[in-house]
Amino acid sequence: MKLQLCIFAFTLAVVSAQTGPVVLTVSGDLPMPLKLTAQDIAKMPHQSITVDEPDGSKTTYEGVPLLQVLQLAGAPLGGQLRKQALASYLLAKAKDGYQVVFTLAELDPDFADETILLADKRNGAALPANQGPLRLEVGQDKVGARSVRLLESIEFVRLQK
Repeated sequence: MKLQLCIFAFTLAVVSAQTGPVVLTVSGDLPMPLKLTAQDIAKMPHQSITVDEPDGSKTTYEGVPLLQVLQLAGAPLGGQLRKQALASYLLAKAKDGYQVVFTLAELDPDFADETILLADKRNGAALPANQGPLRLEVGQDKVGARSVRLLESIEFVRLQK
């Protein structure tokens, strides 16, 4: 709990001192919606995942775990993800109109073992213009269809209150 509070306080300080254009909006039925710049995301702790490409090569993405951003926005996770909260989902939207849905249970380590990143780097470099500035990368998906390039928003939808 202390670590989450420290990360939360750190990120609030980062978000409140925004410079540059917003690259990601986290909105919906959340206690603390977020608007993050590329600088905000670059300052957050990063992880990496390596994915298999269709041609047999491997690509390494670096970024902020989506779970961390959802915690900062106050999404019901961990012990709060029970009963009616399980009827919630995220709608990830790209600038080109592509949309993908995730349930909260897919993202919570109490339910699943999946790392989903808000990636800002690919193989150690910034994402190319046709991929970013942010990409939602789902490492364990076999085809990669739920990876979202040109990510611009994540909307939290609670079906039951």
